[in-house]
Amino acid sequence: MQIRTFAALSAAAVFMLAGCGKGEKGRTGFRKAPVTRTDIVRTVEATGTVTPRNSSSGIPVGAQVNGRLVKLFVDYNSIVTNGQIVALIDPLVYQASYKSAIAQLHVNEANVEVRAASLASAKAELVNAEKTYARKKALVEKKNAPVSDLDDAIESLDRAKASVDQAEANLKSAKASVEQSRATSEKAKADLEYCTIVSPVNGVVIDRKVEEGETVVSSMNAVPVLTIAEDLKTIWIEAKIPEADVGNIKVGQPVTFTADAYRRKFKGTVKQIRKASSTTNNVVTFPVIIEAENPGEILFPGMTATLAIETARAENVTAVASAAFRFRPNEQDTEKISGEIPKGPKLWFEKEDGTLEAVAVEEGVADDSFVQVSAKDGSSLEGREAVIGYETARIKDAGGSNNPFMPKPPSRGTKGTAPEPKKK
Repeated sequence: MQIRTFAALSAAAVFMLAGCGKGEKGRTGFRKAPVTRTDIVRTVEATGTVTPRNSSSGIPVGAQVNGRLVKLFVDYNSIVTNGQIVALIDPLVYQASYKSAIAQLHVNEANVEVRAASLASAKAELVNAEKTYARKKALVEKKNAPVSDLDDAIESLDRAKASVDQAEANLKSAKASVEQSRATSEKAKADLEYCTIVSPVNGVVIDRKVEEGETVVSSMNAVPVLTIAEDLKTIWIEAKIPEADVGNIKVGQPVTFTADAYRRKFKGTVKQIRKASSTTNNVVTFPVIIEAENPGEILFPGMTATLAIETARAENVTAVASAAFRFRPNEQDTEKISGEIPKGPKLWFEKEDGTLEAVAVEEGVADDSFVQVSAKDGSSLEGREAVIGYETARIKDAGGSNNPFMPKPPSRGTKGTAPEPKKK
């Protein structure tokens, strides 16, 4: 948790003043802090960058074919919808390629019909050769025809079978050519359609890479033409949270943030805690995504947001300055304490006779300066004043216990940029 400068100065001042008073001659009393009822909100503070949803830098819309950009239908800040035409590449070359591919497809389809007719003719010749072979065989068996006639019939039958096989192969080849031509025509059609560039999402144009008349050359990757931010009515903020604090972050926690451009607070929630760590100057951080409404779309991608992520809240509870837990009585006051000093967290109170009393307490939610407390014996602590240090004559002359560095109990619901208390 990042500690505010004021809180750090407060804690340091309290520690130094408490240390200076121990055992000093001329001590006139104790410095105290009231146990009061208030709200405590613990936050993790960070900075982040406003980004469009689902993409840290927007969605690039590119050209997948080469050509001259003949028309741009949108400009910066243009509102676009999914499927809307945003740019047009000169389609003349691709139209010609598509027509040529279609023509070749028709030629190959006609060739299939020719090959099918050839197969039918070959099959008819095969049937005739089979009948001739059967007749010649019967005549030779009855010795009414020479054997040479049977040999000629067998040869004709073999040629007819070979012709059928060849015709079937030619038909398969013709059909394969049709499939190839159909694929070529589909590719040519796709290239022609790629000349019309459309928006893939609903959003707003945040960047334009080319001008009308420029020639775009596509390679392995699509050439960027525009960048579109997806629907800026809802935005994301990507914050880098140190590893010491990320364990306190949970999905769904409320977040408030400010932007330098506006004198107001915005609200959001933790949407995602990513595990992709990064290290900068030996500090390990994790990206945390905050989702927030963007009323009027006044937050732009790239703006810096100052965040306060609420990790714990305690409303209308008794609390005391955290400096009270750092107080240790000196040897002189310790000797005057009757009974056993409780172990663990405790607060020290001054009794009417000037001696100290230790009360064992349980700690609750804590922020940079205050800690929720309750007495383990069930007694009420509200209204009592816990000792936070010694008041020396020098400190008293300087203003006594009204130390300007001493943290004051927070007003309810005004802790930093934390969310306002929930309405009951």
